[in-house]
Amino acid sequence: MTGPRPPARRRLGLRARVTAAFAAGALLLAASMALVSYELTRRSLMDERERTAVRAAYFDAAVVRNGLDTDDPDVVEVLRSLDTGGSRRALLNIDGDWHARTADVGLTAAVPEELQRLVGAGEPAVQRVRVDGQAALLVGVPLSGSATYYEVNSLGELERTFQALALTLTAVAIVVAGSGAALGWYATRHGLRPLTAVADAAEKIAAGELTARLDPATDPDLTRLSTSFNHMVDQLARRIERDRRFAADVSHELRSPLQTLAAAVSVLQRRREHYDDRTATAAGLVADEIDRFQRLVNDLIDLARSDQPAHRATVDVAELARRACVERDLPASLVRLTAGTPRRWRVEQRRVAQVLVNLLDNAIRYGAGPVAVRLSRDGDAGVIEVDDDGPGVPVENREVIFDRFVRGRAAHARGTGTGDGTGLGLALVAQHAAAHGGRTGVVDRPGGGARFHVTLPGSLP
Repeated sequence: MTGPRPPARRRLGLRARVTAAFAAGALLLAASMALVSYELTRRSLMDERERTAVRAAYFDAAVVRNGLDTDDPDVVEVLRSLDTGGSRRALLNIDGDWHARTADVGLTAAVPEELQRLVGAGEPAVQRVRVDGQAALLVGVPLSGSATYYEVNSLGELERTFQALALTLTAVAIVVAGSGAALGWYATRHGLRPLTAVADAAEKIAAGELTARLDPATDPDLTRLSTSFNHMVDQLARRIERDRRFAADVSHELRSPLQTLAAAVSVLQRRREHYDDRTATAAGLVADEIDRFQRLVNDLIDLARSDQPAHRATVDVAELARRACVERDLPASLVRLTAGTPRRWRVEQRRVAQVLVNLLDNAIRYGAGPVAVRLSRDGDAGVIEVDDDGPGVPVENREVIFDRFVRGRAAHARGTGTGDGTGLGLALVAQHAAAHGGRTGVVDRPGGGARFHVTLPGSLP
């Protein structure tokens, strides 16, 4: 038995990915340049400091050598005669004894033994050491077979310079990365603007505005995309118009023979008492089927007209709902207007009336009758909800139930297995909602049954 799958990670959008790529690229470039600049500057300054320290050490060593070249030299006085400033400290080793201007055990301990052996062997040497926790440059100069001179140059100021340089270059790298991110965001914003125009046009077309087109002159590089898109929409509009015209023509052509059949059946129905039982039953079945056929033709005509955008006007939707209930022998008290919801909406009256009628008919046929008609608001959207006390709608059927020609599935989903509807009632609800830029859905009603809801954006002030 396997446990629940972890939720899928949400992928970043194109703009976020491009912006992150620009930021990462700028940061990588800035960091590389900062490291190269830091290393070159550090090496240049260190080399210059080392050359300066060696020159100063050789000069001071010459002074000490001259001062010791007497019969009774005063070593401390010789060392004090050196002009070392505050950044250099002098050490003198004579026959293994250390001499300095002032007593400083830590200074003599900082001279490595390997360096002492090398300088004692007559080879000048330079080495970086740490004295009292700070970096220093130690220069050793041999004076004679028994005397060696050492000069400790403090690198503390240079280290602080390196730290300031590192902070400056880091700040520059961060600023460059931020600038790269801003550049990426700006570039994607303007680069994706044509795609935004395509998305806007597609949304308008999906809402039924088949006249929406792209301007081929907006961007020369996207002329082919704009032309292809417009050609596709033209073909789609012609096909939809052709299908609509075909459905309307067929439906109108069927009306005349159906009216003739309906008139003939009405004559047969009036003489049912003169027929035997089998003939009377057959006449009733024919009358029912003709009546259903007429409703189907009327629904097809409505569907042929439903793809056009809604023509909105101010309508008393609460009164429309009460009127629809009364016409179906339902109590007007089923209609409930939630607090804060106005009675008058900006919608197309014919379409909303059809929505209410079809939802009520659906509840009567498949849901054991409606128990509530609720009018509420969701921001600027008006929401129509019809509750029934039927068996509910399985989750897997909640999408297809609003499709066209799903009579069998709709009936099965409502738990009856049969139905006398045409299969187009809820499809018309979805079409009328789409004409308003809205949406439809069905959920479980608290306490059992189903709740069908229609959302109509922009219908409320």
